[in-house]
Amino acid sequence: MDIHQVLLKYWGHQSFRPRQEEIIQSVLDGKDTLALLPTGGGKSVCFQVPALVMDGMCLVISPLIALMKDQVENLKKKGISAATIYSGMSRTEIEVVISNAVHSSLKFLYISPERLKTDIITQNIHRMNINLLAVDEAHCISQWGYDFRPSYLEIANIKSHLEQVPTLALTATATPQVVDDIQDKLLFREKNVFQRSFERKNVIYVVQDEEDKLSRMIRVIKNLKGTGIVYMRNRKKTREIAEYLQRQKISAGFYHAGLDQRTRASRQEAWMKGDTQVIVATNAFGMGIDKPNVRFVIHMDIPDSIESYFQEAGRAGRDGKLSYAVMLFDPSDIIAARENLTMQFPPIETIRRTYHALGNYCRLAIGSGRDQSFDFELTSFCNQYDLNPLITLSSLKLLEKEGYIVLQEVVDNDAKVHFTARKEDLYKFQVENVKYDKFIKTLLRSYAGLFTEFSRISEKELADRVGLDEKKVEEMLNALQKYEIIEYQPRKTQPQITFLAPRLDGKDVTLSDVNYRNRKADTDKRLEAVISYLGNATKCRSRQLLAYFGEKDSNRCGKCDVCVERNRIELSEYEFDRVLNQIKPLLKTTPCDIKTLAETLSGTNHDKIIKVIQWLLDNDKVVYQGQLLRWNE
Repeated sequence: MDIHQVLLKYWGHQSFRPRQEEIIQSVLDGKDTLALLPTGGGKSVCFQVPALVMDGMCLVISPLIALMKDQVENLKKKGISAATIYSGMSRTEIEVVISNAVHSSLKFLYISPERLKTDIITQNIHRMNINLLAVDEAHCISQWGYDFRPSYLEIANIKSHLEQVPTLALTATATPQVVDDIQDKLLFREKNVFQRSFERKNVIYVVQDEEDKLSRMIRVIKNLKGTGIVYMRNRKKTREIAEYLQRQKISAGFYHAGLDQRTRASRQEAWMKGDTQVIVATNAFGMGIDKPNVRFVIHMDIPDSIESYFQEAGRAGRDGKLSYAVMLFDPSDIIAARENLTMQFPPIETIRRTYHALGNYCRLAIGSGRDQSFDFELTSFCNQYDLNPLITLSSLKLLEKEGYIVLQEVVDNDAKVHFTARKEDLYKFQVENVKYDKFIKTLLRSYAGLFTEFSRISEKELADRVGLDEKKVEEMLNALQKYEIIEYQPRKTQPQITFLAPRLDGKDVTLSDVNYRNRKADTDKRLEAVISYLGNATKCRSRQLLAYFGEKDSNRCGKCDVCVERNRIELSEYEFDRVLNQIKPLLKTTPCDIKTLAETLSGTNHDKIIKVIQWLLDNDKVVYQGQLLRWNE
């Protein structure tokens, strides 16, 4: 099949989205390729289609466990063989997946970057027939990226085993500096970037300095109607805001990583189907979700970076229809955001103490624990060791980014079963143990692929089919495991901590001082870019966002809050900017009165100058100092 036949067969589309076909052709030509596509731009198709056309298996590197699982399940539903390896899986589970990859029974293998340096990967990767290396969220490899992860640097090491294999790096958000760094770190043979403009002409960006954010949020939702997302930073507040919306007769649910898997799935599904109008969520919500008719995204808290804001706001209007991205803030939010930044980077000694306490909590001896996973409950951990929850969570995330641990807050609750006995041995067991015969037959009829991989099962569903209670089903599964007929992974109900390296003495934990300080400075710089965006009411919102990502020559959108105010003074963009660019440097250095200011400016109609000055006064960009005007910093 060619790429168009593959697209039609598996995705049902007659044609590709902008730039997808060029990217796919570049990969098929064997070229290292960087695809820079906005959120919702169809990045996964760019590696899935060429991988299906070529002989062999595509190796996909991704840091997002939930997204990897989701993509694997979607591929399986299309009849495409796929599997994933991530921190928290048992050794047996991983060995089964590796065996399938080596024996060419997989088309896609998804791996978290932390797994790349494990022995089982390094010893087997050269035995796999890999046709493409796809690196998702590729900005994570750049020290200038907003979510830099040192584990991504391991990718360069495995490329020595993949000399003739093209690399496809994909990201939705990258500044020009990050674009260059990605290609360098991934050892591109030559620079090769395909980029779609970040401009979203159907999305109207609005920023409002608002004391009563709740009332404003209600007015926005009732005026815009349709489905929407409200983003909050705090888990507790997602519940409070959802309940507030419900009291206002607005259908709403809340979502965050602390909820169990079934609750998250049901709330997401209700929102996707339109049964729930508004989902109030932390940034744990939205990754990999492609709902086309989201009419608004409201941010009630200041995001950490322009990159994360742009991704979250980009979930609005994927159907091309008019949609809104609204940011509500007041001055206290800016203070809170800066305080939160301080908490994100605790002192290194605090991080070491947290690691030491974690080793004790998991009852690990120094030198042990590599690749072991443990149930982990943050509140219990903090209470036991008298730790601040927010600072502790920040410490754990920094330890994770340095490759010591993985904290999996979003856990997969489903149980898994894999038949380890050969079919002839299984038949013999059934003959000799009649009481298990019906149960085994029901298990095999109910779930596919049990002999080749770990398959998800439901103890409740199985209990209904064999006419037993759940407890009895669990007993039978455990018994079959003791007889070495199956490998049974019971359902997990707790978040998981996985040690990626043997436990160290706390004092031996190192965070590269350069990385730590640079990352903190870079995070601070990103937050200040967001604060600047909030305060800049003289330049089109869309132009500000596009300029951040290197698009310097974009046009005014004409529809954002800044442009609407500008439109009222009936000046062209050129005329307005011409006057503004003369006024701003003058008033920054020397306050003066309107008459002197107007006389100082050359080559511009007096009435137009007055209109610009009045607009700047109305928008607090210029203020009076006695009788004189000065620029308001």
